[in-house]
Amino acid sequence: MVQPCPVVHFEMPYHDAARAARFYAEAFGWQMQQMGPEMGDYLLATTASVDSAAPGAVRGSINGGLFPFKPDWPMQHPSVVIGVDDLRAAMARVAAAGGEVLGEPMAIPGVGDYVSFTDSEGNRHSLLQPAMAAGDCPAQG
Repeated sequence: MVQPCPVVHFEMPYHDAARAARFYAEAFGWQMQQMGPEMGDYLLATTASVDSAAPGAVRGSINGGLFPFKPDWPMQHPSVVIGVDDLRAAMARVAAAGGEVLGEPMAIPGVGDYVSFTDSEGNRHSLLQPAMAAGDCPAQG
């Protein structure tokens, strides 16, 4: 049996980075950080101090990001990123369960290996094998 794989991140497209950053900062108090072109102009969204021992930290919450909408790219909708220990094994499980892996994994420097997929209902999500030392990530099966 496969161990539960946690949602570790969320993603959404944006049309205007400054407008999106301002909205989420003003509406929800999120800390927004614009990355440069070398990181695909990604906009990091810190929603909470995740699993921190700091006072006021919200355990179990996730952070996320926004990516620039590209009219020629398919399936640009809000989605979740699921953390896995073995990306290739998770890709095989997705396919065996009736999903479709979209392309080949890509390395995100300092983050890990990432690939998108559609589930059995046609929703786009992603898998992430974090760039951590062996044993730092809970067993995902």
